[in-house]
Amino acid sequence: MNLYPLKLKAEVVEKIWGGNQFKNFFNKKLDDKKYGESWEVSVRKDCNSYIENGEYKGITLSQLLEKKRCEILGEEVVNKYGNNFPLLVKYLDINDKLSVQVHPNDEYALKIENENNGKSECWYVIDASKDASLILGLKNGIDKNILKNDLEKQDYKDLFNIVNVKKGDFIYIRPGIVHGTLDGQILICEIQQNSDLTYRIYDFNRKINGVYRQLHIDKALDVINNCDNINFTHDKDRKKIVLSNEIQKEDLLAGEYFNVEKFKINGSIKENKYKNFKIILILDGDGKLKFNEKEYDFVKGDTFFIPANLEFLLIGNCEFIKTYL
Repeated sequence: MNLYPLKLKAEVVEKIWGGNQFKNFFNKKLDDKKYGESWEVSVRKDCNSYIENGEYKGITLSQLLEKKRCEILGEEVVNKYGNNFPLLVKYLDINDKLSVQVHPNDEYALKIENENNGKSECWYVIDASKDASLILGLKNGIDKNILKNDLEKQDYKDLFNIVNVKKGDFIYIRPGIVHGTLDGQILICEIQQNSDLTYRIYDFNRKINGVYRQLHIDKALDVINNCDNINFTHDKDRKKIVLSNEIQKEDLLAGEYFNVEKFKINGSIKENKYKNFKIILILDGDGKLKFNEKEYDFVKGDTFFIPANLEFLLIGNCEFIKTYL
């Protein structure tokens, strides 16, 4: 039972704020329902990624991990996380306002929710309309007392810091940072800790089947921090590292929970052996991933899970994100 680059099948999820960009942008074969999330890499009871290629085609990533956890994830990852898988990777198609929300850190998640992980996450903006804007943090001068009083009065004016975003922007959202979306359509690659803990502060008075979605004001107030530690970079302001005539690289994040790099290639790039697993997300273009004389075709929207200590060649004219621990 030899390991190889695992192409994973995405699981799409309907959302009240979803759209049709998975169908239009990534050419996924979908109907016209509002799909807001595409779970690309998940090892959770509510969604477990299936393998689409090779010897292990048709089984879940979780099932394979039961047989070869250390070989797949790397000894360092297993020593740190045990039987818990550390990451959750999604695409978000935001066609309407994403609720104003906040996530807890590890300590709060364990103490209050009996969950191993809080939720640090990052967003890479794959595409955005000209009017796209986000909520990121509280405005200067807004403390928790002001916030609590205004929320009780349902007065949401002048509370939140608002930023415009464009294709290529990158945001690292630490636990405690209030965030959401306002105007425009936004397609996002989201890399996060393996957690689904979200505390809603405001949901724009939307209903599903006649019922307002649940808010979590008290827990949100417990975990909120201000916006002084937001990592938000515009594409035009980041340094592009030219590795060769064929390869351009951006170091987006070297974080406590995950690292994120973006590549643009027209030719080939060799990925050397690495002690831990990697995830490759094809954002645009097409090509082949070559491993041990076998080739796996890819197009934009495809996702590969690379077990630890595998060396491979990626060939094509494409853009991709690599994330790893």
